[in-house]
Amino acid sequence: MKIAAVVVFYHPSEENILNISQYLKSVDKLYIVDNSEDEVKRYRNTKKVHYYPLHENKGIAYALNFGAKKAIEDGYKWLLTLDQDSQITSDIVDRLKAYLVSHDTTKIGLVSPYQDIDGDEEVSDTEAEEMIEVMTSGNIINLDAYQEVGGFKDWLFIDCVDTDYCMNLHVHGYSVLRLNQIVMKHHLGDLKVHTLFGKKYPCYNHGPLRRYYIVRNTLYIDQMYHRVYPDYCDHLKRIQKGQVKRIIAFEKNKRKKLKMMYKGYRDFKNNKKGKFNGEV
Repeated sequence: MKIAAVVVFYHPSEENILNISQYLKSVDKLYIVDNSEDEVKRYRNTKKVHYYPLHENKGIAYALNFGAKKAIEDGYKWLLTLDQDSQITSDIVDRLKAYLVSHDTTKIGLVSPYQDIDGDEEVSDTEAEEMIEVMTSGNIINLDAYQEVGGFKDWLFIDCVDTDYCMNLHVHGYSVLRLNQIVMKHHLGDLKVHTLFGKKYPCYNHGPLRRYYIVRNTLYIDQMYHRVYPDYCDHLKRIQKGQVKRIIAFEKNKRKKLKMMYKGYRDFKNNKKGKFNGEV
């Protein structure tokens, strides 16, 4: 089974760059799409690895679409989507591919490994589980389905890009499958777990700008998909209300984070989309 991969760079560290060697042998072509202002000098195009510097941050959705369109032009039907810090190995990629080879993929929109965020999660015994959403990192997406749903929404820029894409797949009749026996470690923000009165409170310590996008785009997700997923959309909104309490109780830079969350709410009400260009 031939697949391409796209990895999105944004000021990558040396460790981020070295991650590529962990999975490169299991893909047939790799598109590196760099959202950094400056190019990564060590990368030049080879037969297998193609490096595309964008010279500005156009957002995760734009970069994923860039890679997907290149893959389609090159005749690929499946695309592995990755963040620069994705801890994925060739073994994981090969096992995802093996599942696709052995099943009817007509209505499979994507397959995802089990993304272990905090290292202490229980894994279901079910081989393949239908999910409302999964994180983009580590997925193999069906490029026919990608074209049918219209790809990733550039105007979300970052955050909720994966939520929208998965829900959009469902609306178009495609499955979003998590393969529970294939586990991939994933780092989300700067995770710190606080304990108060015997209860644990995970805090991801996202910066103020990320808080803006998370609030704004969560509200757009609710606007677009509440009719289809009312309970889940209400759940996503409750999470954001809970984040306010956790920021106040545990996180640094509280005032700026809360201010940017309000700006996210305000810009949603004013139907503003795309990259935030105001003062953080």
